[in-house]
Amino acid sequence: QGAGGWSPLVSNKYQWLQIDLGERTEITAVATQGGYGSSDWVTSYLLMFSDSGRNWKQYRQKESIWAFSGNTNADSVVYYKLQHSIKARFLRFVPLDWNPNGRIGMRIEVYGCTYRSEVVGFDGKSCLIYRFNQKLMRALKDVISLKFKTMKSDGILLHREGQNGDHVTLELIKGKLSLLINLGDAKTRSSNARINITLGSLLDDQHWHSVLIEHFNNQVNFTVDKHTHHFHAKGEFNYLDLDYELSFGGIPVPGKSGMLSSKNFHGCFENIYCNGVNIIDLAKSQ
Repeated sequence: QGAGGWSPLVSNKYQWLQIDLGERTEITAVATQGGYGSSDWVTSYLLMFSDSGRNWKQYRQKESIWAFSGNTNADSVVYYKLQHSIKARFLRFVPLDWNPNGRIGMRIEVYGCTYRSEVVGFDGKSCLIYRFNQKLMRALKDVISLKFKTMKSDGILLHREGQNGDHVTLELIKGKLSLLINLGDAKTRSSNARINITLGSLLDDQHWHSVLIEHFNNQVNFTVDKHTHHFHAKGEFNYLDLDYELSFGGIPVPGKSGMLSSKNFHGCFENIYCNGVNIIDLAKSQ
């Protein structure tokens, strides 16, 4: 690492430049140049990111690993606005190709801002309960969003239930997220009002994953990372007879809805929002 930028002693595909941003940061763009006044520049590279500096994830775009086009000379700046921002503390620039008449050489700039977040940890025995204001119960739209990371392949993320067996449960099962909506119609005792949608895989990789559940009348949108499943809930889902209570990380009274086998969540949640209310912030201020 000289004044002219980063240039490893050996130019081969096993080199990388790692940056510690000091804290979790939302990165929106990157820019590169070659080594100052040299014939050393990188023509394509990968970008990897991590919160811990131990397990790494590759920046992807259009569902595939994204190789960035680098430089064609030493001094022109090539700037890339990321299609979706990265939230991480550590970055790695991994050169794939470089000027055949020179060596690996890079000067880089990273653009972004400090990522403000509220994080809460769950130890597999705890849960966080949020009680709604009863006056606001008949909200036209229900929106719940959160991020989670875990190494465990099973666990309850959220649960809400009513007096007559209705319940909504979001559960990690073998590394996949399952949204179960059970409308126990007391009149017909019909089981066709049960919906189970599964999204994602290998979500127990200790990286952050985002979840969004939107419910408007009986239309439900369930999004995990960038994949959305839209569906209509049968029955009177718009007047679901649910308690004013939502639990995150587990079911407060196990077996209340006959779900004895379910495990509590063991991992971290970040920025839990329910209809615009920051749940973690609220819990910390109680």
